[in-house]
Amino acid sequence: MQIIKKSSNGIQSLPLESMLLAQRRIFLTGVITTESANTVLQQLLYLESEDDRDPVKLLINSPGGEVGAGLMLYDQMKGMKLPVDIYCTELCANMAAVLLAGGTHGHRFILKHSKVKINEVLVSVSSGRIIGDALSVQRKAESIFETERTIVDLLSSDTGCHHKQIERLISDNVLMNSEEAVNFGICDAIVDRV
Repeated sequence: MQIIKKSSNGIQSLPLESMLLAQRRIFLTGVITTESANTVLQQLLYLESEDDRDPVKLLINSPGGEVGAGLMLYDQMKGMKLPVDIYCTELCANMAAVLLAGGTHGHRFILKHSKVKINEVLVSVSSGRIIGDALSVQRKAESIFETERTIVDLLSSDTGCHHKQIERLISDNVLMNSEEAVNFGICDAIVDRV
């Protein structure tokens, strides 16, 4: 979408995404992939280089996605000086919920009709089967369990909840409303708008 903007130099046509980036607003929508995580990372790095004190608003509406890509973004955000206000704007599920919970305490928000959900780490299979010899299948399973332990550790640290509570939340596939998400410690406050 193009936005027409009048200035002293005349009329300009700018992409909406550029206008929002200039307002320090970044969007992570849809499935989290390496490509979408890299795009958000590039935008964060750019805004940090412009001004590392002025907060950025990261608006998330995602069913989750690739754990590796999400963890890369999680690690980078934890290491930045840039203050990031994170907003759940409709749904933060799985890796998106981990990103929301991993934000700086006091800067994690949820719109009042939004939801949060955390499932077990999902396995991608081919034709309904996991293919490989017994040892490779065992290694894949161990890797999946290790990834799930990492997610549980991060959520426990970021929410202040015990590992057993996180494991129960994951295994029960609970869809939390905004109030439940705040009470659980995934976010800090319910807001009416971004």
